[in-house]
Order: sequence, then C-alpha cells, then structure tokens
Amino acid sequence: MSYPLNKKQKQLTCSSASVVATAGLVDLVFDDLSTDELVNIFVFLSPEDIMRARLNRKMRDSAKKTIVPMTEFSVDSVKKYNAMAVMTTALPNLQQIVLRLLCRHGDLWLYNRYKYSDGEEPDESVAVQTADWVTHDIEIISNFKRLCILEIIYDAPLNGRYPFLFNFPLLQNLTVYSHYLKWDLEMLAVVPLLKELRCDDNQFLTGNINSLRVLKDTLELVEISTCRHVQGNFMDLANLPRLRVLYLLKIAVRGDVRDIGERDFLSLKQLTLPAGVYGGWGYKFQHISDAIDVARTYYLIRKQRSDLLIEDWQGELSEDSLNWYDSPADELGEPEHSPPFNIIFVQAGPRMGYRWQNAYYLETCEVNWLDPEPRKESNDYEKYLEELHKIEERTFFFRGFNQPPTSEQYHRLLEFEESYPRS
Repeated sequence: MSYPLNKKQKQLTCSSASVVATAGLVDLVFDDLSTDELVNIFVFLSPEDIMRARLNRKMRDSAKKTIVPMTEFSVDSVKKYNAMAVMTTALPNLQQIVLRLLCRHGDLWLYNRYKYSDGEEPDESVAVQTADWVTHDIEIISNFKRLCILEIIYDAPLNGRYPFLFNFPLLQNLTVYSHYLKWDLEMLAVVPLLKELRCDDNQFLTGNINSLRVLKDTLELVEISTCRHVQGNFMDLANLPRLRVLYLLKIAVRGDVRDIGERDFLSLKQLTLPAGVYGGWGYKFQHISDAIDVARTYYLIRKQRSDLLIEDWQGELSEDSLNWYDSPADELGEPEHSPPFNIIFVQAGPRMGYRWQNAYYLETCEVNWLDPEPRKESNDYEKYLEELHKIEERTFFFRGFNQPPTSEQYHRLLEFEESYPRS
C-alpha cells in the first residue's frame, strides 16, 4: 500500500532522486524511508533510473512493487533486450514497451543477425534465411502483467504466432507494424480494456472486423491499413459509442457509405474507408453523378457530426465508365491538361465544397460549394477570402466547368490551348 508523501519526500523529484542515488548518499536519505514510501518516489522516475537506483535490498523490493509510469522503454538492441530480461523480475510492473530491431551497439542494421525465437507456424522462407541468427526468448515479455501499451514496430524480428503477445488483460494501446507476425483479430477478446488499435503492413493478420465488437465499451481508435486478409463490413462498428477514429485502408472490408445513418458513429472525429467500400477513399465510380452523390452523402454525415474530418477523401472516375476517355496530354508532355477525373473536398474558412481535378493536381474544375458564403461582417470572412484565392489559383484550363467536360468539350479545349497558348 502506498502512502502520501511528506514534505521532505516531495522535495525528491525525478532528477534529484537520481542525483542522490548516483552520488552515493543513499544511506543518508533513504534509510529512514519505508518500502512503500520509496515506491512513492520511484513512480517519478524512468525505468532506467529506477534500475540504477536499486542499490540495496529495500530499494530492490521497492522497485518490484513500483507501477512504472507510462514511459516508453524501447527494446532496440541486444543490450536493451538484456535490460528487459532483468526487468521481468526486477521491474515486473512496467507498463509500456516498444519492440524494435535487435542489434549490437554500433552495428549497422544491414549486418544485423539477431532475432526473437520463432513462433508457431513461422514463415518457412524467413525461418530458413535466419536459421543461424542469434536467438532471444521473447516469451519473457509475458511477465509484465500490468502492460498497458505495446508497440511492435516494422523491424522487430518476429516470425509466426505468439499468442502470449495478446494476453495482457490491462492492455489499452496496441500497435502492430510487422511483416511476419501471424495473428487474428479474434485474439483481442482477451484484452477487454483496449482503447486504441493500430495495424499496418501485417500481411499475416486475419479476421473479420466484427470481432472488434467485443471491445464495444472501450474502443476509441481503429487504424488498420495494408492488411489484405482483414474482412467484414465497416458498418459492424457503427454503434461503438466511444469510437473517435476509424481509419481503414487497403484491406478487404466492404460496405456502402450511404448506409451510415444519423444514429451511427456518433462519436466519430475521423473517417477513412478503403476502396472496397462504395464511396471509400479512392473508389472508382462508374458515373460522374455517382461520385457527386457520395460527396453530398459525406457532407451530410459531417453536418450531423460537426467535428468529423472528411477533407482527405477522394474518389475517381473508373476507366470502365462511359464518361471516361483517353487523353493525348501525357504524350504531348502536357500533364497539366489531363482530364479532371478525380473528385476531392475543398474548404475555405467555414465553407466546404467539392471539385474535380486531374491526377496530377495541376488543374481543377470550378468548386461546387455545399455551404453558403460567410457574411462579410463575420470573423471568418478574411480567412475565407484568403483560402478561396489559393483554391481558385489552380482553376484555369477547366474554368467554367463544374464537372469533367465531355470528350468533345475536352478536345476542343486542347485545340484552343494549342492555338492560343498561355504566355
């Protein structure tokens, strides 16, 4: 049990405690303090400082009891791995760990030959390639029972399934950027307090996003990208009351943005959906009118949730569309004159609209405004004019067009530009 600090103890800040410990004055200051009082001091120190302060039995016992503050401990070398191995018993209440590349101090990553022990069902080609590498036991991490934040970054040398990596009942934040780690979204059922999930480039991640519904009462952020085996319908997460960010990109999730109702995703602040969703980011539309309908749908969704960010959304006209046509612009060395087949949102001050532009973002059509112009006497009007000027700077070749011109109109523009080129 921890006790409130007295006046003398409160004077021992993180830095001063470290200085006392390293100056050899421990006996003068700490002998009169109980183990629980030392714990109250250690909670102000980093994991490394606590380890350095373990100079006697009482301090070592205090370190074992200390719930280490949320401070990143990055395992990015063999030396740091060895430190983590000691911490499993000396500092078992560590709350935050980042697993990165293992190497010796001073080694270039190119010559790294250190890895964690292979998990279940490892990728055979990687297992053969790394068969003679120095191996380190990663299962020791399961000793940190109070782990709240776990990050597995791209170069962490993991290969196969490691069920114990997903068995931390107090885990709140999980980041997995790993090529060869094999796992399934259903494994998250044993982390009931999870608030934030970030996954990228996990080629062996499987599962249906409806598995995340078990975390309905806690989940606030879901970012899953470049994980092609993740499936499901994004609407399965529509009634998660705390969900602020839903970022799904380059995964096999399906659905239709037009299905989002007024009572869905009530807490959402950011929404990005993959191209497999009708109206998702980069979706290829068959008709110009379809793209316009989806732009208006996003706008209405945002009107119902004023804090929702949709500005990064974009769609494009499919090459299979009857509205699409070939362009000689690239062959002529004039990419700025390529057809405006991409649709995006624009915003000037409080006013939002959408416009069509070409793939090189060099020329655009006129803006289709969805909000009225702000009043001249409003506080936003100067900002509106400034941003409006920047938006209109890129509208020249397609001036007068609010959507992509027809093939006939487009080739007429090219002929006119050839006859009367801009100086």
